[in-house]
Amino acid sequence: MAASPFDTASIEVPTPVPAQAAMSAVEAAYDAPLPDSPADQLKPLRDRLAALHASNVEAKPRAAALDRIHARSMSASALLLPLLAGLALPVPRKSRQLIRNLQDLLRALADELLAALTDRQGQPSPGTVQNAEATLHKAMQALAQHLLVSNLAASPAGVGIWHQLHQAYAMACRLQVVSDTSEGAMYRLQNLYYSTVLLGCAQPASFSSHEVNFVAGYLERFAHCVDTLSAGAHDKCPADHAAFWIDSTRDAPATACSRKPAPRETPARYFSCDRLTALLKKQLAVLETGGAAKQIGLPDFAATAAGRGVLRRLITYWGNPGKRRFPRRRQHYRAALCVGLDSLWTLFQNGDHEAVETSNWMITNESPDGYAVMHVSGKPGHMTVGEVTAIRTESSDEWQICIVRWALSENHEHLELGLQILATHAVPAFLAVPPETDGSGRLSVLILPEIPALRDTEMLVVPSGALSDYRQNLVLVIEKQNLEIREMRSTHLDEQNSQIEVFSVERNPSAA
Repeated sequence: MAASPFDTASIEVPTPVPAQAAMSAVEAAYDAPLPDSPADQLKPLRDRLAALHASNVEAKPRAAALDRIHARSMSASALLLPLLAGLALPVPRKSRQLIRNLQDLLRALADELLAALTDRQGQPSPGTVQNAEATLHKAMQALAQHLLVSNLAASPAGVGIWHQLHQAYAMACRLQVVSDTSEGAMYRLQNLYYSTVLLGCAQPASFSSHEVNFVAGYLERFAHCVDTLSAGAHDKCPADHAAFWIDSTRDAPATACSRKPAPRETPARYFSCDRLTALLKKQLAVLETGGAAKQIGLPDFAATAAGRGVLRRLITYWGNPGKRRFPRRRQHYRAALCVGLDSLWTLFQNGDHEAVETSNWMITNESPDGYAVMHVSGKPGHMTVGEVTAIRTESSDEWQICIVRWALSENHEHLELGLQILATHAVPAFLAVPPETDGSGRLSVLILPEIPALRDTEMLVVPSGALSDYRQNLVLVIEKQNLEIREMRSTHLDEQNSQIEVFSVERNPSAA
């Protein structure tokens, strides 16, 4: 007997419940007043699903009960998701428990909805075609939110979730309902599926939770700009830098063709982001010339320095996801980490690490341009993707300046970071700014010297949004042994996120 393609193992099977008793329990729960907190709704909803799963309720009343549980679950999830868009890493224990409860409910709901579409032989149940689009939409919505929660918490996707999502979409393709819009649903199944897939392609671990939430909202509106490619795209795919492939039999997100082509025997599904990245470039051009975000259908965040930085990264991740520049080597030695622009400024100004708070980390692998590190002890500080840090290995007295490129946290005691090296030294300085920008008329910044092997220009690290126009001339004051004033000009914006901005700079040749 063939196995069902959908996983129902996550639903605990209690003692069988008579149909009438199960339906009465569901109805009674809906007649009861809602708990004050949406978090308190999660366990009762999970219990109702377990009772329904263990009962022998007929298909029609079971579907009606699932619809009510789904509606209540999505309502609770919609209230809880904004609370996760702003979590510090590692996620606190209490928040982690909330995340676990929400994901358990979403997975159990998807399992039960998808199981209703197949019989014991794994074939479509009678009447499936008529009801499949609405049921698949509800199930895929639950799976998409499960993955979104993982991304907001910077944790790995649950085992089997990607496979389940791909299989649900494959069923929708077989039943030819991917372009339909179910009653009460805003988006086609195809858009719902590719909005979830594209978020996975955007390397969500490289965004803060607030940025992930922005990208998810962007995709709800613009995922229809993805172009699906024919099954014969295998040979053309590597030449298209914006092309990706999906293997529905694997528990994995989509893979960029430029990073790794699909094996020839793989039943891959291909899609291209060319049209989507072209749209992103147009939107970014509008914002950079002073246009309002609302006039191009984006929230106000898109017009901020951090928002524009997100759009730039999306253009790269979806339009030209290049291969890794350097091989990585596994390591196992200790390092100290100092976090934040203000802390680094104090560190390099005073030359004494005792004046700032540091934490202890284990370097797990390294390459010429960065490290992967795992937290060992000490307070990691306000850690978020895009933050500037300094790292000092146990075998060196020198601090290297890095930027946090990605973060992963499997539990409240676990935190891993990917660090990209920006410089091997920093010069603390003050940047002269108009008094209305800062009351003192100056901002603490870092000057980073060139690195011959990686770049041949100096760089300037400033707080995000500090400069309205990065092309302006800059006056820097360095107070070390002697007072030094440098007149510089910026030549290129290298990095822009919610924490910092990094510019390539050079001496102003017109300065006296």
